[in-house]
Amino acid sequence: MRRIKVSGAAAVYHCMTRTVNGEMLFENREKEMLRKMLWQVAEFCGAEILTYCVMTNHFHVLLRIPEQSLLTDAELMRRYKVLYPKPTKFQTASTKVLESELQAGGPEADAMRRKLLARMGDVSEYMKTVKQRFSVWYNRNHRRFGTLWADRFKSVLVEGQGNSLQTMAAYIDLNPVRAGIVDDPKDYRFCGYAEAIAGVVVAQRGLTAVWRDSGARQSDSALRAHRSLIFGKRASDPGLLEMTRGRALKVLNQDDGHLPKVVILRCRVRYFTDGVILGSAEFVRGFVGCWQIERGLQSAPKVNAMQGSDWGDLAVIQALRRRVFS
Repeated sequence: MRRIKVSGAAAVYHCMTRTVNGEMLFENREKEMLRKMLWQVAEFCGAEILTYCVMTNHFHVLLRIPEQSLLTDAELMRRYKVLYPKPTKFQTASTKVLESELQAGGPEADAMRRKLLARMGDVSEYMKTVKQRFSVWYNRNHRRFGTLWADRFKSVLVEGQGNSLQTMAAYIDLNPVRAGIVDDPKDYRFCGYAEAIAGVVVAQRGLTAVWRDSGARQSDSALRAHRSLIFGKRASDPGLLEMTRGRALKVLNQDDGHLPKVVILRCRVRYFTDGVILGSAEFVRGFVGCWQIERGLQSAPKVNAMQGSDWGDLAVIQALRRRVFS
């Protein structure tokens, strides 16, 4: 899938990728390693994870890619070493060679800087690095060969503030609820919300950034706001709402089916994975021309309001004529 890239400015992407053939390959040990690699590679790339969720056969990550900036050699080396917290003898030797080349300067040092910087500040490079590193680890530990991931990853460019960002973050954290694993995402270790509740600072920082535009400047107020979106007025109730997923789908499959957001987020909503661009109508409209050029379309695509719930001002660029909810 082609991805909209935002040049010269910070951008937020929801990225999702599955295992080959959707195989259920990840137990807790694998999920834990993938979780660590998501954070590790984000630090290397200079990206910010707002929230994430690792499931048995796929993972989601809501990622803010910052504006590209010049980095000192010391910062380049610090980030490079992040990828190897327990380096082998070969990795230690390679790090020393890289450090020496940068200190020596000249054309070779410039080429090395460009090579490292090309892996930073880019959503595709982030996902490529995560998937490659985890594949190597997984295959080595399971005596397995071949491709681990199915095709390329999906991504949706998300408006980086307000309703768009908050709704996407809640949708991602509700993955284990939709899968029937837990009733409350705080009880699922491998998602950003659970990590934030557990006191992990970087996870709290991510969700605070999601809710900052709504006045939540501290992690505790951000977590309360996030929980309120997840559970609605029953934020203190750890169980699911009265309406089951099956009943929700029955309503949605009717003509003009409409449900509260807190209910519909417990269904799989393709807008969040296949909508390409998600945000206010004004935000989406700003990328119509870019999408038209990248897809080679003769006419500009329409900006489509999201259906099925009171999404506020949310719109997408893909109409998704096939079933939107599942």
